[in-house]
Amino acid sequence: MKKIAIYGLGRIGRQLLRIGLDRDIFVPSAVADVKDLKTLTALFSVDTNYGHWKGKAASNDNGFVLNDHEIAYVDSAAGVPDWGALGVDLVVDCSGRATKREGAQAHLDKGAKYVLVSAPSKSLTDCDAVLLKGINLDHFDAEKHHIVSMGSCTTNALAAPIKVIRETFGIEYGLFSTVHSYTNSQSLTDQPMKDRRDSWAAAENIIPSSSGAAKALQFIWSDLKVTGKAYRVPTRTGSIAELNLITTRPCTVEEVNEAFRKAAQGELHGVLDVLEEEWSSARIVGDTHSALMDLPLTFKQGDLLSIASWYDNEWGFSNRLAEVTQFIASKI
Repeated sequence: MKKIAIYGLGRIGRQLLRIGLDRDIFVPSAVADVKDLKTLTALFSVDTNYGHWKGKAASNDNGFVLNDHEIAYVDSAAGVPDWGALGVDLVVDCSGRATKREGAQAHLDKGAKYVLVSAPSKSLTDCDAVLLKGINLDHFDAEKHHIVSMGSCTTNALAAPIKVIRETFGIEYGLFSTVHSYTNSQSLTDQPMKDRRDSWAAAENIIPSSSGAAKALQFIWSDLKVTGKAYRVPTRTGSIAELNLITTRPCTVEEVNEAFRKAAQGELHGVLDVLEEEWSSARIVGDTHSALMDLPLTFKQGDLLSIASWYDNEWGFSNRLAEVTQFIASKI
């Protein structure tokens, strides 16, 4: 059994740990973070977005006790742990600080054999591969891919419908806008921030933001001509991406929706699903899919096709992260 460690127990790290245990996908041998163990245990046990964990969460002198699993805790305030001494094979970096190669390489230098980054790498030189379940995960090469990026929640939410449209109708070019719940990179009160727009209170404003999804998508499909932007809004979780495309071949609304229905039951089952009725974001909070296509929002205006993909930016992405973790651990 390969040993897996989680580095960073923030929003994504905690959901990854819940999903790994609840779905019996994996049990990490170690978790590393800079915060104190008791606080981390409490945050894992009760989550504002997803409620009480159904299991029993406690801690002892060595780390977490989650149900019958004892998981070592490593204080990483002084730096990346000695993974070699801990016998760790795969580190899932959920710190948000491994988007450049040196950040991910630090884990390999400390003895880990592979690193899965839960964020979009800055460039293709900053990772060995960008791999998404349902899209190109079968391209994983254990000999070559020691640093793997899984992109972002938005990358995954867009990649699934883009795959369907590309393969069915072709894509000339497109533009997306994602309406995304606010995150920890923003401020709860007005104060100067590195990104000027983030200087205003996240829970009280609609804040335009950049999206790394366009670049990550081009790492997967180098010829893809799709770009876009994001708007952060005052919801705790749950997002939607609108994608406007010019397709290579003519298509109708019904043909597009039928292609999504077919993919949801076929090659993208579990990754993409469809919504046949009108819903708001409350419907998709806690949903495990990367993309839920809102079929009533599909429309055509001349040659322009518009589609909409809902996604729980925390829970859906964390489910894919857990599955990709399990996949890589089974191949190394």
